[in-house]
Order: sequence, then structure tokens, then C-alpha cells
Amino acid sequence: MPSDKTLAPQEHALPLALTMGDPNGIGPEIIAMACACGAADGCVVLGDLEVMRRAARQVGGMLPVVELEDIRDAADVPPDCIPLLPVAGLPAGLADMRQGCIDAQAGAAAAACIRAAAELALAGEVAGIVTAPIHKEALAAAGEPYPGHTEFLQDLAGGAPVRMMLANDELRTVLVTIHESLRTALAGVTYDAVLQTIRITHDGLRRMGLEHPRVAVAGLNPHAGEGGRFGDDELRIIGPAIQAACAEGIDARGPFAPDTVFMRARHAQGHPGEFDVVVAMYHDQGLIPVKYLGVEHGVNVTLGLPFVRTSPDHGTAFDLAGAGTASPASLIAAIRMARSLSADMSVGSSAPQP
Repeated sequence: MPSDKTLAPQEHALPLALTMGDPNGIGPEIIAMACACGAADGCVVLGDLEVMRRAARQVGGMLPVVELEDIRDAADVPPDCIPLLPVAGLPAGLADMRQGCIDAQAGAAAAACIRAAAELALAGEVAGIVTAPIHKEALAAAGEPYPGHTEFLQDLAGGAPVRMMLANDELRTVLVTIHESLRTALAGVTYDAVLQTIRITHDGLRRMGLEHPRVAVAGLNPHAGEGGRFGDDELRIIGPAIQAACAEGIDARGPFAPDTVFMRARHAQGHPGEFDVVVAMYHDQGLIPVKYLGVEHGVNVTLGLPFVRTSPDHGTAFDLAGAGTASPASLIAAIRMARSLSADMSVGSSAPQP
């Protein structure tokens, strides 16, 4: 695997917290791969010592795992190591569990790592968080009420409104509703939810360095309702929310037909996109277009948190766990984006607000 030393952080910069994810999935392995090629330099893994040692063996390397007593010791870790901050209270015997299986103990371990990372981020001890994949059924089996990382971190950060953005080099999309049934999601497409999503999207992209983000808003119904013939949500809810956002100085446009707006926003060679981001109404409407362009390139960003949080845009891949063959590309992209966002926030956190 080629070295990625160009991603090395500046000297004395705060580290990124990298949660190990579900220990029965591919998270620990792709973390070990990222450490081996230098892409995770400046990150500290929050997790279990034996799980990370197992992961280092599984990817065919002899990478030592250096156990830290304090996050501030990260700067003293030599290169070509996996710096690990053990998380208190993890279940025993995680490395002996059968990989590729849903287990409540694995879900509890993943949750403990998320809590530890959020605590460090809220205390200003890390520059941001990069989360390896968790399994939602394992999380539920552990008694956690959260359907995913986004809602979990929102609660840990005090409940402020957040939104999920999935992005790659060609397309960005932000969701009005996230992890819920389609029937429930449709009821969640309200004027307030759409307007709030547009605001959070606009502010988030400005913090990412786009001074005047161009926000496209997808309709909910086929052909964006066709003037009310296929549904009037665009006329009653989405259109008025866009108008209100425009009155606040936000460059929001639409509602556009969902089956074409993503093509219009895509930045491809020889085809500059018309928009910088698409606001989608529900999970699959927004995520299928981005993932179709390549899961290995996508990054999940949580907008609205008081700290940076990114993750790869794939799951635990239980079918690959333990084989040492999973690709770390999306994790590396998530680390790269977290560094960029944390740098932007450190020098530009006073960016003008809408």
C-alpha cells in the first residue's frame, strides 16, 4: 500500500480521535491499514488493546500498538505505530469474540468508544472525531436507543439540531430526515425541518470554505410534484421553506425533480456542477446517488455539531471481517476531510453566519 505521508498533521496540532467501531467488523482492520501507510498519522485510536493487536496481525503487518495513558501523550508516539488510548469499562474478551457476528458486547464496546471520543472533543482535547463503522443491531442489543452515529453524537453534544452530509469529490448531499422508516420520514418533511436543513447546510459549507454555497433542494414527489398533480408537498412545504431561506440571504433553489437534480449538481470532468450541494428529503433519496459514484470515496460528515465528526460511508462489512482485505480508502478520505475541517474551524470559526 502506498505511503500517504502528505496527510501528516502539523507539529503540536491536536490529534484526531479515531474510534475503533464494532470490534466484530472491519473497523479495526481498516484503521490498522491506515496507520500502516501513514494516512492516520496524528490520530489516536480509542478502543481495545487486544482488538487492535489482532487487527494489526490480520492485515499482515507487524505494526506495534502503543498504549497511551493520556491523550496528550500522542505527540510522543514514534511513527509506524498504532497509538491507542484504552477506553475504560470495555467488556472483557473482545478480541476472542467471533468476528462477523452481531453481539451485544461488541455494540456496548462501540458505544463506549463513541462516548469517550465525544467527551474528548467537547473538552477541546482533540481536533475532531473520525468514527469507524458500527452495527446498528449490535448497538440496539447493547441497550442503546440510537439508530446511528448521527443521533448518538447529537445527544452527547446536547441535542442541538444536526444533519447528515455524505460527500465525495463529485457530489454532496444533506438529508432532511435520516434513520427512520420511509413512512415516518415522509411525515418528517415539514416546513421547519426543510428550512432548518437548508440553514445548517449553508452554514456547514461556509465553514468548509465555500463563501457562497449554491444549495439545490430536491422535491419529495416524482417530478417535484408536477405542479401539484403528483402531490402538493412542494407547493405547501418545500417551496415556501426555500423562499424563506432566500429571504435570509441563502442561495437556495428548487424544488427540483429528484431524478435529475443530482446529475445537475455532480462535478465531473468536463461537467462542472450547477450546485455545491443537494438537500434531499429522505435517506435513500440522497445517499444512493453518492454511493453509486463509489463507496470507497465517500465521507459522512455530521453538520451542526460543536466539533468535527466524519466517518467512512460504508458499514461493518461482517462478510469481510477478519480477512484483512477490506479497503481503507473511505476511512482515509474521512481522516483527510476531518483534518481539513478542523483546520478550517481553528482559523475560520468566526466565519460570518447567515
